[in-house]
Amino acid sequence: MAASTAPSPARMWWLALRPATLAASVAPVLAGTAVAVHQGGARPWAGFAALVVALAMQIGVNLANDYSDFVRGADTLQRIGPPRASASGVVAPNRVRLAAIAAFGIAGATGLVLSLATDWRLLFVGGACLLAGWLYTGGPRPYGYLGLGELFVFVFFGLVATVGTVYVETLRMTLLAILAGCGVGFLASAILVLNNLRDIETDAAAGKRTLATLIGRRATLFLLLVLVCAAFAVPIVILATRLAGVTIMAMHFGIPIAAVPVRTAFATQSGPALVGALRRMAATEVAYALLMTVGLLLS
Repeated sequence: MAASTAPSPARMWWLALRPATLAASVAPVLAGTAVAVHQGGARPWAGFAALVVALAMQIGVNLANDYSDFVRGADTLQRIGPPRASASGVVAPNRVRLAAIAAFGIAGATGLVLSLATDWRLLFVGGACLLAGWLYTGGPRPYGYLGLGELFVFVFFGLVATVGTVYVETLRMTLLAILAGCGVGFLASAILVLNNLRDIETDAAAGKRTLATLIGRRATLFLLLVLVCAAFAVPIVILATRLAGVTIMAMHFGIPIAAVPVRTAFATQSGPALVGALRRMAATEVAYALLMTVGLLLS
């Protein structure tokens, strides 16, 4: 990257955090808190601590991915989308690695306090989250290179983050919490699907085996559609099981928002267009959690 076009170090650090993806950490905590309020047991301090853990985990995963992809040759200056810090030459890769460790450390320390204040068994859940976050693209056999990234996102940034938030606020694990976690997880996975769809050619050239490179563009588009449809089926299940009132169907006001990035993905193979679609899918996840909050609070 030429010095004249390279972002400043501060700008590069901001890009390294991948701000568009931070919705994947905010949305489940928002949804989980809404479930906790609906169940009459919200504790704001616990919800805030859960948000710190989720944000730090997401940032740690993003930075670890930035570093590991560069080391493994998956990120080059030819990739589509925002420049990556480690590959840019603006930030030393080892600094990115240390920042990832620091972010995981913040998540771990906050999670430790939260666990000791609520239920010590959550220490095992937190340990699993930290290990999974690092091994996503780190370690000798990163599972992010084995086509398992979408599953990781669904489990840890959907189910675990949402159900965990509900649990630390209410000390209860309920079907409503699990359904909310599934809905958020489906859309979090859709964000990664769009990311991997955008990078399908450069990842394949670098030997990075994402789910998109393994199943191809057409099947990846079908998966995207299935994930979005599954997310908006969740409020129907919630209503059918009488876990909330008819106001939960307000979540369907998010369908037009979700339709925009899906339509873009089906209409074009343009990398820049898919960058925009990824951002809009992240906005969809936040809107989904907000509409869930409204639906539950009015129920």
